[in-house]
Amino acid sequence: MRLFAIRDYRRLFSAQVIALFGTGLTTVALGLLAYDLAGPNAGLVLGTALTIKMVMYVVIAPLAAAYVDRLPRRTLLVILDVVRGSVVLALPLVAEVWHIYVLIGLLQAASAAFTPTFQAVIPDIVTDESDYTRALSASQVASTMESLLSPVLAAVALTFMSFNWLFLGTSAGFLLSGLLVLWTRIPDARPSAHTKAWDKAAAGIRTFLRTPRLRGVMALNLVVAAAGSIVVVNTVNYVRDELGGSQSGVAWMLAASGTGTLLAALVLPRVLDRIAARTVMTTGAGILVGGTTAAVTLIAAGLTSWAGTAIIWTVIGIGMALIITPTGQVLRASVARNAIPEAFAAQFSLSHLAWLITYPIAGWLGTSVGFTVAWSVLAVLAAAGAFGALVLWPRHDGRGTGSMASPVTPTVHAPSGDRSSLSKAA
Repeated sequence: MRLFAIRDYRRLFSAQVIALFGTGLTTVALGLLAYDLAGPNAGLVLGTALTIKMVMYVVIAPLAAAYVDRLPRRTLLVILDVVRGSVVLALPLVAEVWHIYVLIGLLQAASAAFTPTFQAVIPDIVTDESDYTRALSASQVASTMESLLSPVLAAVALTFMSFNWLFLGTSAGFLLSGLLVLWTRIPDARPSAHTKAWDKAAAGIRTFLRTPRLRGVMALNLVVAAAGSIVVVNTVNYVRDELGGSQSGVAWMLAASGTGTLLAALVLPRVLDRIAARTVMTTGAGILVGGTTAAVTLIAAGLTSWAGTAIIWTVIGIGMALIITPTGQVLRASVARNAIPEAFAAQFSLSHLAWLITYPIAGWLGTSVGFTVAWSVLAVLAAAGAFGALVLWPRHDGRGTGSMASPVTPTVHAPSGDRSSLSKAA
């Protein structure tokens, strides 16, 4: 592929893949660490830790995007990888629940600054429009492969070692990612169209609020978060306490959701060439509403089983992929080139704001009153988000094929050479 002939992109993509797998191992290990410290209250601990993560993402990501063009981006990315690797290395040493909260706060503050910076680097390295679209797809494939393979690797590792060793693997991954970034030539950031930091931080949010299709994306973020929180927060307690499973059983159930994501990711590139992104994404929302409803039915009727749960988790993975995979292209088609960092940072914050709402419901409500009530609330939120997307995202916006007409003028004006991207496929 011509894209991977670009040396700097190849190194940066490798850094992303390695860091993603490290993050995936951390997700599995953090859930098991919470269960080790809190037992039946693991969902409460994990929900709180993930809520802290979302607060960091919502607050720090826009600020990072606002100041990124003032800093040497390669140095910043390397420092953030080192910070993340060091914090993860300390997680196995915790003896109290509050230690988890402090370390997760530090870890996610670094991640919240890393992600929008990394996303903003890609279009400066991959300058061809078609190659950039392929780069977005490659990043999503990497994420889906991580969601599938990280739990599988964790499950295999947990058959002969303690989960604490997963943190060591994560730390090594972050440090290797930092080395690859260090060996990459990353150009200085283009000056933003806004000079004041607050204007930069708020510009992406304003674009979302003013653009109908992006308002639809905001609603779809809630659907993804509502369904995903059931999987991310509640799997460990559900498998250990309801199904009587082991540590590796938790990892295998998470892998079921990753399998659904991978299956969808394999067919989506061709689908998006023929079907509008709106159709694909709202279909994903319908699947997630069905998946969360099935999960509520399963637990309420006392029909819990390994096979039934694995099927529902797989369906949720498919629905999430149908929404998440086209999102980058929708953003790219909705803003001018010099507004891409602000748009991605806004989506990063807004999507995690949705998770900030749903994580406490899954963790705190699930622990205090049970899965049936918590999952019912999440199913209602998923349905509300799906309905909101249908209303907010006009049907005529991208009719028939993957192409996307732009019914609004972007809030950030681009040079004439950049405006062609607004009519390209999303």
